[in-house]
Amino acid sequence: MVLKAAVENAGYNDADRERFLDEPAKRLGRTEFARDRARIIHSFALRRLAAKTQVAVPWATDFPRTRLSHSLECAQVGRELGAALGADPDLMEGACLAHDIGHPPFGHNGEEALDKLAESCGGFEGNAQSFRLLVRLEAKTVDANGISLGLNLTRASLDGATKYPWPRSNGVKKFGVYDDDQEIFNWVRKGAPQGAQSFEAQIMDWSDDVAYSVHDFEDSLVSGQVKLHDLSNDLPDIFKMAQNGYLADISLSEVHAALESLQQLSCWPTSYDGSHRALARLKDLASQLVGRFALAAERETRDRYGEGDLTRYHANLVVPRAQHVEVAFLKSVANFYIISAETSVKRYDEEQNLIQELVATVLKNAPATLESFFLQDWERATTDAQKLRVVIDQVSSLTDPGAIALHARLR
Repeated sequence: MVLKAAVENAGYNDADRERFLDEPAKRLGRTEFARDRARIIHSFALRRLAAKTQVAVPWATDFPRTRLSHSLECAQVGRELGAALGADPDLMEGACLAHDIGHPPFGHNGEEALDKLAESCGGFEGNAQSFRLLVRLEAKTVDANGISLGLNLTRASLDGATKYPWPRSNGVKKFGVYDDDQEIFNWVRKGAPQGAQSFEAQIMDWSDDVAYSVHDFEDSLVSGQVKLHDLSNDLPDIFKMAQNGYLADISLSEVHAALESLQQLSCWPTSYDGSHRALARLKDLASQLVGRFALAAERETRDRYGEGDLTRYHANLVVPRAQHVEVAFLKSVANFYIISAETSVKRYDEEQNLIQELVATVLKNAPATLESFFLQDWERATTDAQKLRVVIDQVSSLTDPGAIALHARLR
């Protein structure tokens, strides 16, 4: 069978499709962005997300999302929304699959523990680690000196996966690149407005929020951690969660309005008893909510920019205020009843202690405690900060059970 050359999306130019190291395709039939998507799907790091916590501990029961299932759901939302607006579907799917690819074991709790431990080498941030993994740690391509260039994705794909396009600085909690990955970051951002997300990154970011808010709410209802009849009484506390964590200028009246608006949906559950009917209603709710949030952004963006392919820095995603508030409300519900629940606090302390002990032990006994993937970086390290970064890279790559098992083995 003879494969024809793939047709590239006209909304992107040669610079968007450029790779840091030129790497011609081995066969015809795929676009550059389809090649990127395939590299992400076949990566070690994406596979590991299957055993990393999203919000609830995934092996406590069989139902909750893992970081991988969340990424797959985010990719489905992002691919369809992006395609509807003219962004390349493969680019969008790849960016969404990769957006959490560098997150450590134990979710944001593990991220917080590693950030404290990595203070002397530039801190730790899951999004910066995702970029580092894509351009350095996941060795698919190497340069003439045998140094890994990660997956060697195109400029537009790397930019689309970058949620926070700026380095670490004082007073900024979220950032997208470490100092020693700045060279490739600067190459990615060539010609981009300083500090601005690409259009594709904006779609990825909203798709992440949509998937996170809807599916974590679904998980919390099935697990019984959210009681629908408690929502109205707990609304002041949920409002504070939303204000402090998701939407600083939100008002209590907006939260009330969001709940009332969602309760008007035909599939909004009044209770959940675990029956087939209740589960089907809940699945219908998830479908309607995803459609509601994605379609609102699509319509508002089209109203602003009209028809045609919207890509890169030629447009911004426009999301109506009402849907921003509804998503912040749903995220805050999961935060209030699961993440901030008293029953979670003890587990968080145990996880942070485990991460601390693991980093200390691996560092003390390195290089014997390092996986083969990290030995070359250790041998090239000339300072204590560089050696610590190698250990942080290894520990952050572990799955939740992998971190527990390695901790037990090293002890």
